[in-house]
Amino acid sequence: MYFKLAWRNIWRNKRRTWITVAAIGFAVFFSSFMKSAQLGSYERMIDNVARFFTGYAQVHALGYWDDKTLDFSFEANEDLIHTVRKSAHVEVAAPRIESFALASFVNQTKGSLVLGIDPEAENQLTKLKSKLVAGDYLEADDKAVLIGEGLASYLKMDVGDTLVMISTGFHGVNAAGKYVVKGLVKFPTPDMNNQIIYLPLREAQWFYGAENRLTNIAMIVDQVDNTNMVVDKLKSELDTEIYEIMGWEELLPELVESIELDYVGGLIMRYILYTVIAFGIFGTFLMMVNERKYEFGIMMAVGMHRYSLQIVVFMETILIAITGTIMGILVSLPLIVYFYFNPIYFTGEYATMFESYGMEPIMPFSMDSEIFTGQGTAVLIIASILALYPLFAIFRLKINQAIRG
Repeated sequence: MYFKLAWRNIWRNKRRTWITVAAIGFAVFFSSFMKSAQLGSYERMIDNVARFFTGYAQVHALGYWDDKTLDFSFEANEDLIHTVRKSAHVEVAAPRIESFALASFVNQTKGSLVLGIDPEAENQLTKLKSKLVAGDYLEADDKAVLIGEGLASYLKMDVGDTLVMISTGFHGVNAAGKYVVKGLVKFPTPDMNNQIIYLPLREAQWFYGAENRLTNIAMIVDQVDNTNMVVDKLKSELDTEIYEIMGWEELLPELVESIELDYVGGLIMRYILYTVIAFGIFGTFLMMVNERKYEFGIMMAVGMHRYSLQIVVFMETILIAITGTIMGILVSLPLIVYFYFNPIYFTGEYATMFESYGMEPIMPFSMDSEIFTGQGTAVLIIASILALYPLFAIFRLKINQAIRG
């Protein structure tokens, strides 16, 4: 009975109801769209950095992460690699040797990041083969390199040219070599694109005088949320006095801080939006109470209990909030789904601006269920709090005064 009364009452004044529902719906739509873009950008940043560089989790020698030198490399143990690969939630585990070198061609020289990789495992990890824009992919026994397109442009070289690399190897040995450029790869992040060099793992181990040694084993997990579970399991299985296991949040603290800072900014914007919603809903409730004082007085005069009337009015406010929330979600959902599969790519000046900050010129969107449940919950909480006003007004309502008008 209460539900029927409440539902009929809210449609007695259709204009007022539709204005309130539309205001709530627009706010839910806007906040959902904004949060989807925000979470999508975080997911893209994490995926770009973790998948293309550190991995979502990583095993390396104890002390390596503080110094990041080849002196903290470790023996390539097949049992260790097998243990990592068979761990639950680990999709790919790629052994690597990472270091730096001066890369030179004719009169151009640039400091570069060198990754010694297992070509097959690395392709599963980073989809490296799909990043090829010229030439061919590496084979395990190649004595050749893949380099970033930006680095190739800086050095003024192309596929088939010979790259000279000079560096310091394991325990300070001299490292020098000449390698034919077998292919060019292009990454969405300028920092990677402008400095990356890939060598087959065995050749990189020879170049640095670090035969059968690795600096890390990078992992991709099935879901980002399972990273800590993988890290904890590997810590229980491996000797933590020799190896260090870290998740992406430890590997990328600067990224975590920037995400948290940006999230706070987005949260402030949503709070401002919720405040506007709250005033709009409160204005509707205030108008509703003033317009319906006579009605409330008559209903109580003919025998309706005050608490019953309060229940009906409370249900009216909640029904309006739910209707507006559902409308906002239904409008935003198809748009978010579309942009999830078709992210916005920036070009021209906007692309240049994004790249100048080391960011991929793209606006991705997220389909996380929290986007919709969070907005709906927030609006319902706001409506429930504001519904206390008409309940209080009914509690203080004097029947004689209400009937007289």
